[in-house]
Amino acid sequence: MKWDREEIASFIGTIGVAMLVASGVRYSIQGELLTTSKVLLIGGGVFVLAAVVLGFRGIVRTFSGRTAQQSTNTTILTLAVIAILVVINFVGFRHHKTLDLTTEKLYTLSDQTRNIVSGLKQDLTVARFDKTPNNAFDDLMTEYKALSPHFKYQFVDPNQKPEVAQEFGATHMGDVVVAYGIRKDHLDAGAHGGQLGEEDVTGAIVKLTSDKAKEVCFVTGHGEKSLTDGSQDGYTQVDAGLKKENYTTKTINLIAENGVPSDCSVVVIAGPKQSYYPQETAMVGKFLDAGGDALVMVDPATDAKLDDLFQAWNVDVGSNVVVDASGMGQIFGGGPIIPVVSDFGSSPITKGFQGSMAFFPFARTASIADKSKSIPQTIELLKTSERSFTIPKLEPGQKKISFDSKTDKIGPLSLGVAANRKVGDKDARLVVIGNSQFAANPSVSHERNGDLFFNTIDWLTQDENLISIRPKSATNRRVTLSEAQSAALHWVNLVFLPGLVIFSGVYIWWKRR
Repeated sequence: MKWDREEIASFIGTIGVAMLVASGVRYSIQGELLTTSKVLLIGGGVFVLAAVVLGFRGIVRTFSGRTAQQSTNTTILTLAVIAILVVINFVGFRHHKTLDLTTEKLYTLSDQTRNIVSGLKQDLTVARFDKTPNNAFDDLMTEYKALSPHFKYQFVDPNQKPEVAQEFGATHMGDVVVAYGIRKDHLDAGAHGGQLGEEDVTGAIVKLTSDKAKEVCFVTGHGEKSLTDGSQDGYTQVDAGLKKENYTTKTINLIAENGVPSDCSVVVIAGPKQSYYPQETAMVGKFLDAGGDALVMVDPATDAKLDDLFQAWNVDVGSNVVVDASGMGQIFGGGPIIPVVSDFGSSPITKGFQGSMAFFPFARTASIADKSKSIPQTIELLKTSERSFTIPKLEPGQKKISFDSKTDKIGPLSLGVAANRKVGDKDARLVVIGNSQFAANPSVSHERNGDLFFNTIDWLTQDENLISIRPKSATNRRVTLSEAQSAALHWVNLVFLPGLVIFSGVYIWWKRR
C-alpha cells in the first residue's frame, strides 16, 4: 500500500500529539521535567512540525474550500474552550481551595492545627530534603501554608543545595526539619512507615513554639494505671500522646515526696486500687487550694478515701456501678457494664463532641453534689442514655442484672464533672471521672476517648489552644455477606447481568431488522 504526503502527515502528526500528551502526563505525575519527558516533548514537537510541513497543502485546501467556515468556527470554539480552562486553572492556582467529602473529614486539618498555625507570631519553616517530591506531604504543606503567612515550606535536593542541608542539620535523604527561630526539630519519617502526617508536624510546631514543656505528674503507690504498662490496662499510649503535645510526664509518690512537687503542672490520679491515706488526700487538696490542677479517675468497687477532696469541690462520686441497657456497649465488644456517652456538657473539654461517642468500661457515677452552689463553678461533662441505671455492685460471674427502684437510680447519669474556682490570681481546676479504663490501651484510640483525656489535660493546664478534635481514622465500611448472599451475588454477576445484556441486544436487533 502506497501512502501519499497527506496520509504520512496525518500519521506522524498523530504520533507527535501522542508524544506531547505522554510528556504532559509524566510531568504532572513526577512534578518535574525529567529526561524521558524532555525527549517526548522535543520529539513530539518535531513530529507535529513535520506533519504541518508535509500536510501544508491539505491544510490550505481545508481552509480555502467550502468547509473553511466550519473549520474556522471549530478552531475558534476550541481555542475559546482552551482559554476558559486556562483561566479556571489560573484562578484555582492563585486561590487554593479543596473540598473534603469524606464523612470523618479525613483530609481536613484539625481545629488544633488551625488554632496553632494561624496563631504563629514569626516565621516557621518546614524543610524536606530529598531528590524526588512526595505528593502527599507536599499537598499537606499546601494546606498548612493557607493558614498563615508565617508558615513556610521548602523542598530541597541536598545534592544541589548542600549549604541549605547543613544550615538545617539534615544528614539523610528524606529528612524533614521544622525550624522556628534558632530552635529546630527533626521528624523521624522512618518511625511512621516513611510517611509523616498532620499529627507529627503539628506536634513539632507545638514543641517549638511552647515556652516551656509542662509536667504532668501521675500519682503511684496505690495500684494506679502505669505509664510503662503496655497491656490493655496500661497507659503507654497516654504517655506517648502527652509527649507529642509537648508535655513531660513523670510518676510521683506523695508520701516519699512529702506532697506534690512544685514542678507539677497537673496531678493525675488514674484508677487507684487501694485507699489513700488521709494525709495524702490532704496533700492533693493543698495543691488545689494553692491554685493547682488535678484529674482524678476512680473506678467502681474501690474506696480511694478521697471523699474529703470531692466534698470540698462539690463533687459526688457514687458507690455504684453504671449499667447501660441500650445495647450500645456491644459495639465495643462488651455488654451492659460499658456505658456509652453521646451527650456531652458545654465545656471547652467537650467542644465539638456532639454527634460522636465515648465509652467507659466499668464505670461509676460522678456528679455535682449540690447544684445550688455557685462556687466552685461545676459542670457535668458526660451523660449516659435514659436506658442506663445504677446497681450497688457487680458480683463476680453475675449474669442477671436488673433495676431496683428502691436502691438504684435511672438515667441519664453523670460520669464526669469539671470544676474550677479562683485562688488569688490563679484558676484552680479539678476534673473527676468515674472510670479510668477509658484512657487505657487501646481504648484511648477509639471514638472520642483520647480527645476527652488529652483535652482534659489541655484544659487543666490552661493550654486551651490545644483543645480540639484530633486527626481521625476512616470508618470501616466493609460489607460482610453471608454464604447465601455471596452465592446469589456470584450468580447475578455470572449469569443474570450478562444474560440481560445479550437479551437486550437480540431484542433491539430483532426490532430493527
